Amino acid sequence: MMQWWAPLIVVYLSVYLATTQHHRKALYPSAYRIKRGTYSLINPTFQRSVEDVNLLFEILLAGMQIQGAEHTMLIPDEELASMRSTERLEVICDDVLPKKLSDIRRLAAELAQRRQPLSRQDFERTVLTLVYTTQTLSRVSNEQQRAAWTDAVIQLFRAVQKDLRLS
Repeated sequence: MMQWWAPLIVVYLSVYLATTQHHRKALYPSAYRIKRGTYSLINPTFQRSVEDVNLLFEILLAGMQIQGAEHTMLIPDEELASMRSTERLEVICDDVLPKKLSDIRRLAAELAQRRQPLSRQDFERTVLTLVYTTQTLSRVSNEQQRAAWTDAVIQLFRAVQKDLRLS
């Protein structure tokens, strides 16, 4: 004979599993599916030290471009571009960051729902996605597309701002 509370436990466990899986869902699932096949590049992150942070700042100031084509990262400064540590940044920009507006909007919606600070890797990727989105916005001429990309930039900026307040 089944107890009266058994169905309640089943419902509770179902809800519990759904919520825990939702919280474990990766913001950047492509970080775990790197196309280049190098184990060291699975879940890549660029900033591992203060020197890396300074290097990223220097690369961005040099005019790094993240474009939506196959090879998406361009660093105009040859010396910076030739550095071995920029390989990780190239993998992140080429293989991890979302490039389609629909993927960026999905990311922004997930970021808006978060109640806890981002991991260091996800914060880095969110900032780089913001850079990509801003650069894409500057190249869009269609007013409707421009409005959609502008909204994405604003949502990502708000997510970064919110994360800085949570940290």
